[in-house]
Amino acid sequence: MLAYLSILLLGWTFCPAAAACAETRDAPQARELVFGMSAAFSGASRGLGIEYYRGVSAWLEYVNARGGVHGRSLRILAYDDGYDPVPTIRNTIRLVREDNVFALFSYIGTPTTTRVLPLLRHFEDEHVYLLFPLSGAQPLREPPHGHCVYNLRASYFQEARGLVQHFTALGRRRIAVFYQADAYGRNGWDGVRRALEDEGLSIASEAAYNRGALFSGDYTEEVKLLAQGDPQAVITVGSYAATAGFIRDARDHGLNVPIATVSFSDSDNMLRLLRSVSRQRNRDYTADLVCAQVVPSYEDISLPVVRCYRKLMDQYARMPSRELLHEPYNPHQYSFVSLEGFLNAMLLTRLVQELGPEPRRSDIPEAMTRLSGLDLGLKRPLHFGPQDRQGLDEVYYVTVRQGRFVPLVDWTEWAQ
Repeated sequence: MLAYLSILLLGWTFCPAAAACAETRDAPQARELVFGMSAAFSGASRGLGIEYYRGVSAWLEYVNARGGVHGRSLRILAYDDGYDPVPTIRNTIRLVREDNVFALFSYIGTPTTTRVLPLLRHFEDEHVYLLFPLSGAQPLREPPHGHCVYNLRASYFQEARGLVQHFTALGRRRIAVFYQADAYGRNGWDGVRRALEDEGLSIASEAAYNRGALFSGDYTEEVKLLAQGDPQAVITVGSYAATAGFIRDARDHGLNVPIATVSFSDSDNMLRLLRSVSRQRNRDYTADLVCAQVVPSYEDISLPVVRCYRKLMDQYARMPSRELLHEPYNPHQYSFVSLEGFLNAMLLTRLVQELGPEPRRSDIPEAMTRLSGLDLGLKRPLHFGPQDRQGLDEVYYVTVRQGRFVPLVDWTEWAQ
């Protein structure tokens, strides 16, 4: 399976004796390409950055152990932004100006990535691109900045539309929204609003919280605000800590309708928190949950890429450097977030292969267009083009059964 995917993605067999490459203007070092990552490795959302990094590392460590691509190893230079836009801006300037990375790669979060979009325009003459961020926000996909970004994942609008359509088809037409009060939350909120509007409906009630809120916070007031709209379902657009805290308080105050999350909510870390409080209080807080995902279940071993992911995560995944880890964190063996990072790294490797032995930043758009039709092992071809900077549109859904996520194939239990 690994050999098959290696040939599929790279068009060649990994060879330690691959020809050495000459120094190029865009490469920080001969025989090495460095990609810059800014992500949350500290704070309430640190699980996102750590899991994403582990998924990326699993594939790249495997590739580098076999000689890299065109004789070059691929390295990720990561900085912590704590899910805060200001450090993200500083990190981006440092990565481009001081570290001279080949491209920016796998940034995390909407409030952070959208704040660096003007910088990408500033660096446009230098052909600095942001590759495959973990965000479904529209500004990364639309003018005036979307041409500076390549996305692999589906958008929040697509996730929100799918959730709304499933709930309304079940007769649940009064839908409330709990969201983070920033660019991320408002983008998801807007996706829900648009999807409801297309069906002649409006948001039943809404409540917001401040970015950085903890699981230990009190979300009673937000629950009361949503309850005023007598919702039949709630869609959340938040971080995993705040979303888990909200679900706990919603159930404690009798809001027992289906609660859905979007992919950025990091459902594995959210479920870990909910399982913990369930044990403490002898009550199941994991019932009636729906989680939208932009990658398939890591339990779906019918997919070639999932089998590859699980094997390489076991063998090669590593934690970020000690300099990035200031707080304790227990990584998951497998997770939706690390699988997304893994897929990003696979696509990055294929891009570098397509760029040839002397890669240039300016060739990235043409190379990405040539990758249209590539299947990463998902049984779904990618689609890229001059005006299309998003490779996949698929949205998957999971729910919790006996404390674990399983694919959601039958929604009828929530029919009104």
